[in-house]
Amino acid sequence: MLAIVEAEYLDDYKIRLEFSDGRKGVVNLKEMIKSDHRPIVHQLEDLELFKNFKLVHDTISWPNDLDLAPEFLYFQLFKDNPELKEQFQKWGYMA
Repeated sequence: MLAIVEAEYLDDYKIRLEFSDGRKGVVNLKEMIKSDHRPIVHQLEDLELFKNFKLVHDTISWPNDLDLAPEFLYFQLFKDNPELKEQFQKWGYMA
């Protein structure tokens, strides 16, 4: 099972992540937050709230009870990696 083992806020809407498989990267969630019209996601436009995430149950979670699946964050980081295409298809992120 994929898990986030380390998460560190960098700046703006960027978070450095390390996954249980050893892969690391910086995810920029600005576009996702700006384009998602659900109120719970829209609240993260407030950078003070965005910065205040914690590592809970193998993923990042915010005080407003929003969390993002580690698989979603992994896909955001590595979607252009052809080695992972089959895994992303299994997860339903790619056709």
